[in-house]
Amino acid sequence: MLQQGVGVVVGKNVQFGKNVAVWNYTVIQDNCMFGDNVVVGSFCDVGKDVHVGKNSVIQAHCTISNQCKIGENVFIGPNTTLLNDRFPHSSKLRPVIICDKVVVGGGVIVMPDVIIKEGAVVAGAAVVTRDVEAGTVVKTPGLPARPFMDRQEFDRKKLRYETGPNKVH
Repeated sequence: MLQQGVGVVVGKNVQFGKNVAVWNYTVIQDNCMFGDNVVVGSFCDVGKDVHVGKNSVIQAHCTISNQCKIGENVFIGPNTTLLNDRFPHSSKLRPVIICDKVVVGGGVIVMPDVIIKEGAVVAGAAVVTRDVEAGTVVKTPGLPARPFMDRQEFDRKKLRYETGPNKVH
């Protein structure tokens, strides 16, 4: 069953798994595939031939270019862009591949032909110009994004944050 917001546009031959939600004013172009339990936020643009694995979440205002592949259990933060053409407008597309269990923060730009491997984390506002190795966390202190911790350290910090005191700002 597809839960669909207002103003959603769905192209031809799009396949939705069970319990998929697509929120308001999102455009999904032809020949896309969405696994079970996928959520696509409002105001997203999903290009042609995009595949999204089960249990993945794409937050609002994301652009997913044609032919990009997103694995299972992936989180993509708001205002993120996955690109596919190194020299626009060329005839040679190089879509992004995001493997399983990846976390991509908000406002990230992933350049064409990049693979973000399993369990990697991309910090918010990063510009990713090269492949990200499995279990690595990258951020952009400058450009391009560089590793600064591994996934285990990230998980420890996340747990400490989630279980620590709630401060009011």
